[in-house]
Amino acid sequence: MRAISGLTLAVVLSGCSVVKMQRVRDDWPTAGAPSVKRLQLVVQPLPLGNEKVAELFGKVARRYVHMKRDFLMMGVTVSNPSPPMGALCGEGRDGVLWLKPTVLTQGDGFEASIELRLFRCSDGAEQWGADAGGSFPAKDSGLAEVAKNYAQELGPEVERYVPLAMNLLRPPLDTLPQPKLTDADVEEKMGLDE
Repeated sequence: MRAISGLTLAVVLSGCSVVKMQRVRDDWPTAGAPSVKRLQLVVQPLPLGNEKVAELFGKVARRYVHMKRDFLMMGVTVSNPSPPMGALCGEGRDGVLWLKPTVLTQGDGFEASIELRLFRCSDGAEQWGADAGGSFPAKDSGLAEVAKNYAQELGPEVERYVPLAMNLLRPPLDTLPQPKLTDADVEEKMGLDE
C-alpha cells in the first residue's frame, strides 16, 4: 500500500493485545463519516486457501459491523485473485472494507494475523486501518453454540474456525470509526439483512 498522509496513528503497545495497530484519517469526522456509509466487504486472500473459511470470515465481519457499527453492509465478496476496486464500488457503495487474513495451523489451533482497511470508493483513499494477530485455539467453550450455528449454515468444516474468526475480527472491528447516518440511512439500514 502507498503511504497514507493525514492519518492519526495509534499503536497498541501491549504485547498481549490482539490489535497491533489502528489508524483513522484526521478528516474522518468531516469528510469520511458523512460520505462513507455503504460498504462492500471483501475477504482476500482466502485464509488457508479455503473458500468456506473465507465465507465464514466474511459473514462474521459483516454481521459484527452490522450490529456494532452504523455502516450499511451491502454485500460480501470472497475472491482469489484480488478483484479490482472499481468492480467492488458502484451500485450505491461508498466504500470497501477489505480483510486480508493470514492463517497457519499450529497444533490444535492457529497462528493468525489480519489487515483490515476501509477505502473510500470516490478516490480509493484509505479511511481507516487496523492490524491484528495472535495465537488462537480451535475450540472456545464460550463460542460453542455460535460455532454450531455457523457449521449448520456453512458446513461442518468451518466449525473449528469460528473461534478464530470471532476472536481475530472483533477487537480490530471495534476500532472502526462510526459513519454519520441520516434518518433515511437509518431506515435503509433497518431494512438490510444482517
